[in-house]
Amino acid sequence: MQVFNDVKEMQNWCLNKKRQGQKIGLVPTMGYLHAGHLSLVKEAGRHCDIVVVSIFVNPTQFGPNEDFDSYPRDVESDRKKLAEEKVDAIFAPSARDMYREGYNSWVELKGEITSKLCGGSREGHFRGVTTVVSKLFNICQPDKAFFGQKDAQQAMIIEKMVQELNFPITIVRVPIVREADGLALSSRNVYLDEEQRRQALVLSRSLQKARQLAEDGERNVSRLKQEIRKMIEAATQANIDYVEIYDAEDLGDVEEIRGSVLIALAVKFGNTRLIDNLIVEV
Repeated sequence: MQVFNDVKEMQNWCLNKKRQGQKIGLVPTMGYLHAGHLSLVKEAGRHCDIVVVSIFVNPTQFGPNEDFDSYPRDVESDRKKLAEEKVDAIFAPSARDMYREGYNSWVELKGEITSKLCGGSREGHFRGVTTVVSKLFNICQPDKAFFGQKDAQQAMIIEKMVQELNFPITIVRVPIVREADGLALSSRNVYLDEEQRRQALVLSRSLQKARQLAEDGERNVSRLKQEIRKMIEAATQANIDYVEIYDAEDLGDVEEIRGSVLIALAVKFGNTRLIDNLIVEV
């Protein structure tokens, strides 16, 4: 396994692999890897000849009062986990190398797809995401890139960007990986104290309750959201950012459950903001 910190060295290595006819799979991460990340790595290994994992805590997707400085990092642990998965290369650049002095080039999608959900409460977040992912695509030259369904809105935005900007890349979504008790895996789970960790289970449980209600015939979006909120608000340390239900393809507004819908949540426990989602088809 090779480790690259330099942008040009990573790009040249990937271009050389492409010239040899090898298919590259890219797994973009911010490190502090858990089983959810490794499920993306395994999927990339099944689809591609070469697997590249980027580890970069991207400063441009964090707001001024968010957790960039305290975001968990453990590069040595990440390297060991990726070596066990037989990853071909790690790309771990510095922010100074990715955003050189005077940097002022941005990729930004407009419209409902970025203004709703996390885009509504994290101004500039998705501009940072689409910019860094575009840079990673240009540097690592992947044929396929792998993203987790837990960040469903992010995956939709990347898919739209790839389509509209004609990147010759296939985006592969990989299902959410959960703890045995249902909590979606997240690097930020490490922030939770014991009681917050216990209360955070209400996220997956409220999603499952909503799914059951829909399967039992409830079609009214407002009533479903009310039921989810009622469950979450019963958790004393939960502070809801959003509970929303949108069309699963484009985040269009829906009043009734028809076809495929995305039920998405963002809730803070103390200072820790967690997201979760579920796609329901009726």
